[in-house]
Amino acid sequence: MPPKIPDGVGTVASAKPLAGGNAAELWLLDLADGRRVVAKSGKGLALEGMMLRHLAEHSRLPVPELFHADDRLLVMSHVESDGGLTASAQEHAAELVAALHGIGAARYGFPQDTLIGPLPQPNPESDDWIAFFRDHRLMHMARKALDERRIDGALMAAIERLAARLPDLIGEPAPPSLIHGDLWGGNVLAFRGRVAGFIDPAIHHADPEIELAFSTLFGTFGEPFFRRYHELRPIRPGFFEVRRDLYNLYPLLVHVRLFGGSYRGQVARIVNRFG
Repeated sequence: MPPKIPDGVGTVASAKPLAGGNAAELWLLDLADGRRVVAKSGKGLALEGMMLRHLAEHSRLPVPELFHADDRLLVMSHVESDGGLTASAQEHAAELVAALHGIGAARYGFPQDTLIGPLPQPNPESDDWIAFFRDHRLMHMARKALDERRIDGALMAAIERLAARLPDLIGEPAPPSLIHGDLWGGNVLAFRGRVAGFIDPAIHHADPEIELAFSTLFGTFGEPFFRRYHELRPIRPGFFEVRRDLYNLYPLLVHVRLFGGSYRGQVARIVNRFG
């Protein structure tokens, strides 16, 4: 059954289930006034609503219009999409993401904790990017994976040794920028060769290279994106050779916690590479 939406949002004329994920249910609703909206039911959705509002108010990143948000229900505009990220869509995405990364902040982190998928994402504000990434991204997610027996003590010890080397491996970071935080293909909706919307954010202020790294993890963006992005915001040497893999340990550990399996092997390969 579709969720009941608040009376102030509108009257549902028809409803169709959509593919959900991470314990959330999605419904495509046609309202009596002609609007088409998506209703998402689950947990922690007030935070997702806050993140969508923040992006709408502080950036020009296209995100769904939000009609209702509480901890169990989101109602937002439906974003039309027609499939894959073509070269022209990737170039458009690069322009949008580069503009997003141009929005600076005083410190890394965020005024409140957020979520990545269904998992809590701590954001204590910091002047030190490497310490923030080490403590509140890499080690936080690794310790949770160890507690949940998704990784073993040997891999945890190797991650700890790698964490100690991060200052030498990362070098001088970029200043803090606003990032979407969960930039993979399923969260980028394209229509007729343009990006129509970004969904499911995990926002915070970061060195934007962590966002660029994530966008390569599942083949989301390729040469058209990075060529255009580099024209707008030059990418420092060493990103593709070193820092991309280091930063991708964080989303890989997220996937280890959610799905286990092959993701643990990917984490181990990266850690061993730098071991």
